[in-house]
Amino acid sequence: MIRPRAASAALVGIGATSFTKDSGRSELALAAEAVRAAVADAGLVPGDVDGLVTFTMDTSPEIAVAQAAGLGELTFFSRVHYGGGAACATVLQAALAVASGTAEVVVCYRAFNERSGRRFGAGVRQREPSAEGVALGWMLPAGLLTPASWAALAARRYLHVHGLEPEVFGHVAVTARRYAATNPAAYFHGRPITLADHAASRWIAEPLRLLDCCQETDGGQALVVTTPERARDLRHPPALVRAAAQGAGRGQEQMTGFHRGEAGRPPETAVVARQLWQRSGLRPADVDVAVLYDHFTPYVLMQLEEFGFCGPGEGGEFVAAGALPLNTHGGQLGEAYLHGMNGIAEAVRQLRGTSPNQVPGAAHALVTAGAGVPTSGLILGADG
Repeated sequence: MIRPRAASAALVGIGATSFTKDSGRSELALAAEAVRAAVADAGLVPGDVDGLVTFTMDTSPEIAVAQAAGLGELTFFSRVHYGGGAACATVLQAALAVASGTAEVVVCYRAFNERSGRRFGAGVRQREPSAEGVALGWMLPAGLLTPASWAALAARRYLHVHGLEPEVFGHVAVTARRYAATNPAAYFHGRPITLADHAASRWIAEPLRLLDCCQETDGGQALVVTTPERARDLRHPPALVRAAAQGAGRGQEQMTGFHRGEAGRPPETAVVARQLWQRSGLRPADVDVAVLYDHFTPYVLMQLEEFGFCGPGEGGEFVAAGALPLNTHGGQLGEAYLHGMNGIAEAVRQLRGTSPNQVPGAAHALVTAGAGVPTSGLILGADG
């Protein structure tokens, strides 16, 4: 019998706005709605919250969200960098705060109008000179202007090394849309696709097709973190944080690290995987459901391989076989693109037993954040 290490933090509340393409509201309004919903879901009141964590690129500052959501005094506030790679790290920051006694109830949030407002998929349009922008300076003149174009280089290398064709990525897209079709909260609810649909979708940046790329979404998601002791007195069974980790590889860049060893193997994912398995005492065979960051389908295959669920180049066959429930909410391909925060919420639902695509008896869930950038990950466990 697996006996994972004791947890020092727990996820006890999840809340979200609707996921749309034109919210008609400010990003602050979305953030406040998600935070209030998560606090209520936990069975708490806004005055119980004394900490907030978000992303560096979030336009809703912690103090503004505290005011809008009716929170009181804050003893902890933090931001995590690197876009989607920050998702699981927000929970790590919150867990560190509650474990150290710096705060008792911390809410992690992310809210943006990513479809009706700033569209990340539109690529780089203006960049001020900076140390962080040096890597892009080598790529932009060659026409590599968008996230899809950066991901396409890693995807092409992955296919070349393993002797595969782009159709292998279709298994990820079909799986995500199958789960989204039965998730009422998903943007693509009721709209599954086939491998033929994937192969017929237009090229975005070869070898990536339209259905290999995640959505652009307006919406917000929030998560409540507290101590396991307090969690057991609240409304829902807690999702215990069995392990949390951040990782950056040698020579790390943001989506453009094509020179780092093998481009089809994201080293930052390996850094996170190593820590999660070591800290949790678990192994791939112990995971009941996985929520892997799916900004682009190839990175899902690479993550499965780096975490040891299958061998190099075997990710497509592994997904096709359906051996591991994967992105049961529909992922960012099918439910919504909230920089991975909605994936953490799905892991919580699975451990509560309330997912629309419930895995019977789910006891351990793996969640990852964005690959290709400094990243993070979680292993969450059911209580008991």
